[in-house]
Amino acid sequence: MIEMMIVVFVVGYLLIAIEHLLDVNKATFALLMGGVLWTMFAFTGMVDNVDTVLVEHLGDTCEILVFLIGAMIIVELIDKYNGFSFITKVIHLHNERRLLFVLSIITFFMSAVLDNMTTTIVMIMLMRRLLANAEDRWLFAGVIVIAANSGGAWSPIGDVTTIMLWMNENVTSLDLIVNLFVPCLVSTLVPAYMASLMIKNKTLTAVTPDNATVATSAEGGLSPQLSRLVMITGVASLIFVPVFKTLTGMPPFIGMMISLSVMWLLTELLAKKYNFDKSFGGRVSQAVRNIDMPTILFFLGILMAVGALQAAGILSEIAHFLDRTIHEPFIINTIIGALSSVIDNVPLVAACMDMYPILDAAQVAASADPTYANYFIVDGLFWHLLTFCAGVGGSMLIIGSAAGVVAMGLEKISFWWYLKRISLLALVGYVCGILTIWVQHSIIGIG
Repeated sequence: MIEMMIVVFVVGYLLIAIEHLLDVNKATFALLMGGVLWTMFAFTGMVDNVDTVLVEHLGDTCEILVFLIGAMIIVELIDKYNGFSFITKVIHLHNERRLLFVLSIITFFMSAVLDNMTTTIVMIMLMRRLLANAEDRWLFAGVIVIAANSGGAWSPIGDVTTIMLWMNENVTSLDLIVNLFVPCLVSTLVPAYMASLMIKNKTLTAVTPDNATVATSAEGGLSPQLSRLVMITGVASLIFVPVFKTLTGMPPFIGMMISLSVMWLLTELLAKKYNFDKSFGGRVSQAVRNIDMPTILFFLGILMAVGALQAAGILSEIAHFLDRTIHEPFIINTIIGALSSVIDNVPLVAACMDMYPILDAAQVAASADPTYANYFIVDGLFWHLLTFCAGVGGSMLIIGSAAGVVAMGLEKISFWWYLKRISLLALVGYVCGILTIWVQHSIIGIG
């Protein structure tokens, strides 16, 4: 049955990849795959109470979905109140190549504070205000995904897996930043440079009323002060989430619930004060209709499918196999990063955390292989490599990370287009980042 579960996952994955050929939304296959895999898991007899395991994984998945829905609504409200138009006025660029680098750097640092999923939503909405051509936006979106995943890997609060390792004290804040900032920056700038060479038109084709691809709301009807108020409050609400997580230890979706309620109250008061027309859509009850539900359902299906593989012990077995057969941290983590472009990086990192305990000096000294054991101390090389590879490796396929899935849903990017145009860029950045860590560790002595 385990072998059949792997077959179902592979077939489902292929169907998702060729959705544009079948002309069937990828969420269809993701939901079907998730349902079938959990049904198959129930017949394996591996646990006595499947319902308990299922509800546990559903709870983890719903945390992400609630977070995603809240972030989408807040970003939609910022857009409705022309908050992004206010930001675009600050970016005085008329060259697409320069714009690509600017957006990459902004994304890189923003995802270190926000999570990469929220950052991708914000940056794609901003990008829509700057670019009219659809294929240009796809190229920019691909680079944004890479920058968001790379930016989230060097900050202790930038990515779910980084948070996991930080909260479990596998890594500490300062050492993580010192060891991974430069490799992550390299993994962003190298693909951005390669992508810039693919841009044919050097002059920026800005979005105008004639070629706009997204509707502007209440054009001319909102004061700059009001747009700034909603934009600042919205961004502050998003930043509040990781701060809340750090201070309280509560799951991020709780912070998102609080942030969404604040935005809801603000927009309700503004709608009443200024008597906005119902067609404006500046309330949460209206903005919620515009969020991308197929993307939400795709997340539900794919995360539950991966959860079934985790519950069946398939992911843990892969991790153990790598350790038994390879026994070298750079190669093991490079492969884990490649796997994270196919399988969600959260269960992969969780499996590694379960498999490798944190060692102290006495355990290292008593080990049969002290050099290898030293990689697993707090802030050891293995944990920094795992943080980088699991976070950055997901960029190699568009459905390999939350940022990629969000970009795929918002911009309707096809799996194969991303594979042909962006995957090689992400791979080169990934390899360059690993080589940078190797140079830091082996030659400079960092890490």
